[in-house]
Amino acid sequence: MPSHLYSFSFAPNPDWSRTYPGQAEILRYLRVCADRYGVRRHIRFRSELTAARWDGASSRWHVETTTGSYNAHFLVLGMGAFSAPRMPAVPGLDIFAGTFFHSAAWRHDHDLRGERVAVIGTGASAIQFIPRIQPLVSRLLVLQRSPPWVLPHPGRRLTPAERWLSLRVPAVLHARRLGVYLIRETVVPGLVVDQRLNGGLEEVARRHLRHQVRDAGLRATLTPQYRLGCKRMVLSNDFYPSLTRANVDVVAAPVVEVRERSLVTGDGREHEVDTIIAATGFHVTDPPYAAQVAGRGGRTLAQTWDGSPNAYMATTVAGYPNLFVLSGPNSGIGHTSLVFMIEAQIDHVLDALDLCRRARLSSIEVRPAAQAAFNADVQRRMRRTVWANGGCASWYYDARGRNTTLWPAFTAQFAARARRIDVKAYRLTRSVAAAAA
Repeated sequence: MPSHLYSFSFAPNPDWSRTYPGQAEILRYLRVCADRYGVRRHIRFRSELTAARWDGASSRWHVETTTGSYNAHFLVLGMGAFSAPRMPAVPGLDIFAGTFFHSAAWRHDHDLRGERVAVIGTGASAIQFIPRIQPLVSRLLVLQRSPPWVLPHPGRRLTPAERWLSLRVPAVLHARRLGVYLIRETVVPGLVVDQRLNGGLEEVARRHLRHQVRDAGLRATLTPQYRLGCKRMVLSNDFYPSLTRANVDVVAAPVVEVRERSLVTGDGREHEVDTIIAATGFHVTDPPYAAQVAGRGGRTLAQTWDGSPNAYMATTVAGYPNLFVLSGPNSGIGHTSLVFMIEAQIDHVLDALDLCRRARLSSIEVRPAAQAAFNADVQRRMRRTVWANGGCASWYYDARGRNTTLWPAFTAQFAARARRIDVKAYRLTRSVAAAAA
């Protein structure tokens, strides 16, 4: 994602070294922000949520963690959508004698040099690490369910003059951020209105593939059979070249069985491997925290959602007073930075908290009718999108066949609605002291 969209709107960074920053630079920026705004002293590091329960009598959330218990007026779940890795459901993984790990929990202590390595998946994660490990391993087996659309990566180093101008003229920095944001939004009509509008991008991706993969057979294997945007679009200049190397085999077949020192693919072939790396995504539509958070009557979010998450403005859920979910259902976006959507949700949360303070409320809870109407509108919009009609099966859809991951409109539309809460959409309860005054 472009560096300017990784920045918070209230803390633009004039000193990015590249148009697309690396992990270390993003982490450094976040640490600077945490220190600048005094956030660190409020953080309990290495503290995992184990349970949260709403107590209606006290209008409090009782929160249990691995480092202690807390009582709170309000609970904000900020776990994110990509925090719980999804392991492949393949028979035999438990008897594999080699090394197995998910790409999100990389085994930095394990040396891949000279090994026979299998990678399950060719999504955004695999596209980032495959070019890095390919030169190290003796054999690389890439197991592809369906090929991604890969666009050329425009990343480059920012010149000293560009960095100086951003530092000295803040208006330039803000204009660059706005410009990058607007360019990214231009693909939205092709995602949510008419798939043909992104036909130009599809042709760019096809040319990119033809230029980088000369072998016709391999090129056919790597050519998507669905519309661009139906699955997550990715950017890379080195993914395709890495697949053309002599030590790489691309197999367009699923893994059906893992044995002690090999795996078997759907085409019936057995492949001896030393290490298996799962690039199989995350629990997005079935987040683990849902089983840990209990609202009115002790009912957990997992029970309420029943395999199909939904919320009002992707943030609040009926039956769970004073609870807010960041990166919640239908807040995801596939074309730009999620930071924008998270900031919009935070505006919603802050407005709710301010209302509670001013009106001396003990609780605020979205009305079931408001939540139902919001989600009915989202799913109605979803029916015409490329995600529903683009010819693919993706992780955007939940166990009940609904796209509960993505926002089916311009992000500015979400931000405009989220900025201020609609009081009529909420059930407000005054505190006992305020009611008696």
